[in-house]
Amino acid sequence: MAVSQTNLAWTTLLDVGPSERGRRRLHDRLAHALRTAIRDDRLAEGAALPPSRALAEELGYSRWVVTEAYGQLIAEGYLSARVGSATRVSWTPDTSPDTAPPPRAPARPPIRYDLAPGLPDLRAFPRRRWADAVRAVTGSAVHYDLGLPDPTGHAALRTTVAQYLRRSRGADAHAASVSVSVCAGVTDGLVRTCRALRAEGIADVAVEDPGWGRLRDAATSAGLRVHPVPVDHDGLRVDDLARTPARAVIVGAAHQFPTGTVLSPARRARLVRWAREVDGFVIEDDYDAEFRYDHHPVAVMQGMDPSRVFLLGSVSKTLSPALGLGWLVAPAVMTPALRATNLVAAAPPVLDQLALATFIDRGWYDAHLRAARRRFRSRRDLLVRTLGAQVPEGRVASTAAGLHILLHLPDGADTRGAVKAAAAAGLRLADLDDYRAKRSAERGLVLGYGNISDTDIPPAVALLRQALRSTVPRPRPNAD
Repeated sequence: MAVSQTNLAWTTLLDVGPSERGRRRLHDRLAHALRTAIRDDRLAEGAALPPSRALAEELGYSRWVVTEAYGQLIAEGYLSARVGSATRVSWTPDTSPDTAPPPRAPARPPIRYDLAPGLPDLRAFPRRRWADAVRAVTGSAVHYDLGLPDPTGHAALRTTVAQYLRRSRGADAHAASVSVSVCAGVTDGLVRTCRALRAEGIADVAVEDPGWGRLRDAATSAGLRVHPVPVDHDGLRVDDLARTPARAVIVGAAHQFPTGTVLSPARRARLVRWAREVDGFVIEDDYDAEFRYDHHPVAVMQGMDPSRVFLLGSVSKTLSPALGLGWLVAPAVMTPALRATNLVAAAPPVLDQLALATFIDRGWYDAHLRAARRRFRSRRDLLVRTLGAQVPEGRVASTAAGLHILLHLPDGADTRGAVKAAAAAGLRLADLDDYRAKRSAERGLVLGYGNISDTDIPPAVALLRQALRSTVPRPRPNAD
């Protein structure tokens, strides 16, 4: 019998044990099993036991055996019973100082303000419309939609995603030249891609430096050797890439994380030429590119050469990472390798896939993005103004797009110490060095504004200022 969600002890395992001839009667053994379950805290205080008739039927005993066992435990104080109410556990373990467990380490202070990057505004998740989409597909899904899912994703969502990427991101998602798969997010799609590349004989992959650490980890977990390549104001330095043994590269062309740079047109063309020259591939991470505030979002580079560029995307930065829904657009020539190397890759739940397809097809996704862009632009402006007033020594960059900005700090600033001091005060920050392959002399913080309310920005920046001040060494008094 384990305590169910209704607090009824119907499924807690009772070890009644074999009969001991002449020594213990059946109701005594049942009482002992229940007593042990209570003392082991498998039946917690307040848990309701089954009615005697129901438990007798479940165990194959007479009702008298159960009522006798219950009566014995009521007399001993383990159970309590009232007329018209269930029999409940009334005993709790001794928590006196002599028997209390050793004290735990002090808990970390709760995070009051979140300025770390990587999350959208979770408060603004479109709950009603998402629930409407789930309700609609639950009622309309045909019976075979509820069977074993297609490992590449439901055809309805694959079609919808292809159409969305063509019209909004400038992708080439025509069936003849590419394959569109549904995955659990960018990391999942990247692992699948790297496995396929490894099977095709590609053992080395380049990554942007600085860059998102999970992408490096995903490539390493798939068995590839990772080579960091620096990023400058025009994006990935393709000449440096050409000096590595890599035949694949992971790049954020439309909005690089964390620098916020856009891969320049010349570098885009050079990168495609590089892929052709080395018989390799570009893996494009379309990271939060929907949020651009100075002009229309920059198109993906996958449309320049769909035979050489993989495109990865998800709704983690636009809706919520909790949905676990993303897509992988791959060159058609790589489809067999993707299938062969990801035989046990699980597609997201089918009803969630159909809900996302409905959410996009009905125009709700576009409406959500429009509202989010307005909200994030206003919040970005507030954060930049507040930083200018309270942290004047900092220089703000990477403000044109996305859900984060860079705060460059003077040489010698202790950003690592500031992150720790801020965490102790309830503020989550990210050190720019955390996204580099090696520490750099350039000091900076990556400040996300997606998952913080407008009203929380001023007190959050005030805590940031205090954290920075607390790490500045104080001058020693003059010995004279």
